[in-house]
Amino acid sequence: MYEVVSFPRYERYKDSGVEWLGQIPEHWETLRTKNIFRLITEAAPKNNDEELLSVYSDIGVKPRRELEERGNKASTTDGYWIVKKGDVIVNKLLAWMGAIGISDYDGVTSPAYDVLRAYKPIDSKYYHYLFRSPICLSKLKQHSRGIMEMRLRLYFDEFGRIRLPYPPFEIQKRIVEFLDRKCGEIEDAIAHKKRLIELLEEQKTILINQAVTKGLDPNAPMKDSGIEWIGEIPTHWEVKKLKRISPCITVGIVITPSKYYVEEGVICLRSLNIKPNKILVKDSVYISERSNKYLSKSKIFAGDIVCVRTGQPGVSAVVDRRFDGANCIDLIIIRKPKNDLPKFVSLAMNSEVCRSQYLTGASGAIQQHFNIEMAQNLVIAIPPLPEQIKIYNHISKIQKNTMDLMNFIKREIDLMNELKQILIAEAVTGKIKI
Repeated sequence: MYEVVSFPRYERYKDSGVEWLGQIPEHWETLRTKNIFRLITEAAPKNNDEELLSVYSDIGVKPRRELEERGNKASTTDGYWIVKKGDVIVNKLLAWMGAIGISDYDGVTSPAYDVLRAYKPIDSKYYHYLFRSPICLSKLKQHSRGIMEMRLRLYFDEFGRIRLPYPPFEIQKRIVEFLDRKCGEIEDAIAHKKRLIELLEEQKTILINQAVTKGLDPNAPMKDSGIEWIGEIPTHWEVKKLKRISPCITVGIVITPSKYYVEEGVICLRSLNIKPNKILVKDSVYISERSNKYLSKSKIFAGDIVCVRTGQPGVSAVVDRRFDGANCIDLIIIRKPKNDLPKFVSLAMNSEVCRSQYLTGASGAIQQHFNIEMAQNLVIAIPPLPEQIKIYNHISKIQKNTMDLMNFIKREIDLMNELKQILIAEAVTGKIKI
């Protein structure tokens, strides 16, 4: 965990006269935004080749070419606002959510944004930290106009009235150097924690794959499965196609399913609801009792396995009692196995060994869809039922222990992010001495 250090305060403070700032160091000033920055409306010339810049809540100002998947590329930037390195770009609609920041680039930005340029001595990064801090964002929201929250806009006539701290230039530089260093340390610690989560996920996947293809006994005698991608299996296991495991494999509603939707009724699962070995209620849709009766072939029952056809082909989960008698849209339905544990079959179907089958198929080409024929011919290594139960319980324990540890690490990451925000707010408002 990142070590929390107590920092000293300045020797003397005074009332800033600004409610959201409270007391500030005696030698600091407060100035209105318009007394530090001016609004720039310098239009780019025709046929310019300037860098197109955008501002994002999570990462600040970046060239659009680096992040083109975040939005449509502009066909022309003629008439866009000129941006100089050190300018502040303000997304008027999303400024209160953090879409405001200092540009490290020369370029152009959309006329939908405001460009602010300092005409007093400042360290631009100091105001970058200030503007994106939660305490300042709350003030920006207060000065934004609109009839509803998601329509709020921050215009410069209101932004310009906000009083900001204005420390001596040398103090601004010191604060920036301090925050760059400390925030960098925290980000490094967070990156380490995120990598640990990735490693835990990889370890869990390896352990699950090992259990569903090789069993739990490392000393068990092995035999060649006869299937290249499965390899060796314990001698007492069988290799079966899914059509020998399930009495019926079919598919959910596929023809204009939306015409059956109602506000309330019988839950109808879609691919959005299906995660590996888990079904989520969120993003469900509903059909009427009458439609559910009419669409009886796509009804699902406890013990059935539902499988995604497109997007994440092959991802499957067992239908539990919550969805007994429900319906589904465009999902492969594998009826409850006769002699095998559905949860073991689903675990096997979500293993890397099975995924390699339905992602590439017999031809070796990447498959975009998982269809009934592919499902019927999917090959799984099957142990006796008592061993299936043991393996399932073992894997459940691995999953729980891994999830508990990952949740603990995620809470640590949340605390580190909170610490970083507190540190920034305390430094830029003069509550700690730098």
